[in-house]
Amino acid sequence: MKQFLRGGAILWVVFRYGLDAMVLDSFQKPWLRSVSRVLSFGRNLDAPRGQRLRLALERLGPIFVKFGQVLSTRRDLLPPDVADELARLQDRVPPFDPEIAIATIERAFRRPVDEVFTFFDRVPVASASIAQVHFATLRDRHGIEREVAVKVLRPGMLPVIEKDLSLMRMMAGWVESLSADGKRLKPREVVAEFDNYLHDELDLVREAANAAQLRRNMTGLDLVLIPEIFWDFCHPEVMVMQRMNGVPISQIERLRDAGVDIPKLARDGVTIFFTQVFRDGFFHADMHPGNIQVSLDPATFGRYISLDFGIVGTLTESDKEYLAQNFVAFFRRDYKRVAELHIESGWVPPETRVNDLESAIRAVCEPYFDRPLKEISLGMVLMRLFQTSRRFHVEIQPQLVLLQKTLLNIEGLGRELDPELDLWSTAKPFLEKWMLEQMGPQRLWRELRAEAPHYAKLIPELPRLLHDALRQRPADQQQALRELLEVQHRTNRLLQSIIYGGVGFVLGLLAMQLFVRMRIF
Repeated sequence: MKQFLRGGAILWVVFRYGLDAMVLDSFQKPWLRSVSRVLSFGRNLDAPRGQRLRLALERLGPIFVKFGQVLSTRRDLLPPDVADELARLQDRVPPFDPEIAIATIERAFRRPVDEVFTFFDRVPVASASIAQVHFATLRDRHGIEREVAVKVLRPGMLPVIEKDLSLMRMMAGWVESLSADGKRLKPREVVAEFDNYLHDELDLVREAANAAQLRRNMTGLDLVLIPEIFWDFCHPEVMVMQRMNGVPISQIERLRDAGVDIPKLARDGVTIFFTQVFRDGFFHADMHPGNIQVSLDPATFGRYISLDFGIVGTLTESDKEYLAQNFVAFFRRDYKRVAELHIESGWVPPETRVNDLESAIRAVCEPYFDRPLKEISLGMVLMRLFQTSRRFHVEIQPQLVLLQKTLLNIEGLGRELDPELDLWSTAKPFLEKWMLEQMGPQRLWRELRAEAPHYAKLIPELPRLLHDALRQRPADQQQALRELLEVQHRTNRLLQSIIYGGVGFVLGLLAMQLFVRMRIF
């Protein structure tokens, strides 16, 4: 009954904001388009469709707001106006009762909150759709008192999420079966992706592990601070981390008045991003201004502070190699190679004509080369490429969509800090070094070192493996292997003769020199 009522409430919001017109107008069924016009009668639908969709998601509640945020990252699937509007979604969620947060903490650690913390501030400092944060103080395992931030999961989230997700799956199935664009938009896959994001964020131990990995990766860079995780006080519903003190990066004038070098701050943000992506293949994928602060502490003055690690992106070695080759081809304006890479990767159907895809990519990329470098946005280039790819049924990989979304965030933030920021010149030295490591002799040496234990184990086994192969192979193959072994033995004897002969020749020359010198003196 509750699910039926929730479905009715969702339908009321859909009709109220004219979302039925947005969806039904794209259906191939004429009678459905007629229904859309009837349902839209008497309503004011003058607002742009993206704005109406954003307002409807905010009306439907936190889970739908989070869905819109995730959907805004799929610019390969959405029209630009809708994606831009969804990117404005914010978690405007009132905090829940602090007593509920305390009950959650006590249930997680099985003791009163006053025994867990020496001080716990019952007034939350931040509240979002999934969790809220309280400041506290505790004694660590060494007896040292530490200031911490306690993130507590909202109560009863899982049942609400499961109900809304089941409704989303049902609606996605309708859209896919009835809409002309339904299959291309892949609504069921988008809902499944959202399902993964949500369940990952509901496990605060997973978020703590993400933070610990990023902190370990960034050690030694001296550009960004990531809170320490107190593992003795972590639970799927509660995460305790070091309290960070900084100024939100959106308060640029306050930072400038404090003496922060704003242009350097912009360049450092680019360096942090490229280091996480191309060196580590593990990057913070939710780097909007609300999750970034700047330290004013004298010991760490001017460094970034990263917060909220629920969403991270990962890249495999093949992903990074693909990106490296695309960068090289892009810099050389070799659009045919970019098209070939798309086909070789399997993202494009094999019957796709290279020349057609090359022409489409050229139309996207070529206009950017006539602009000053500081005006070129790599994020926008990737976004345009993803939009163009819809025509060729390109299967965009989720990890690269996260990369593109994060790059857009970084570029926007960097140019808000410094309008003169030249992303290319800032990133070029790093990219050149990285591409050399990816495609040059350093990579060969690195892979040889990585495989050395395997080779060390295999080499002693080679005689036995060769003997077994000789016994099991047919007679003609055995003869070929014997001939090959004989050639190898002859080659070894020849090499030994050359080496011994060369050594003897050198020793002879040395003896002659010594004899001559003894005669002289």
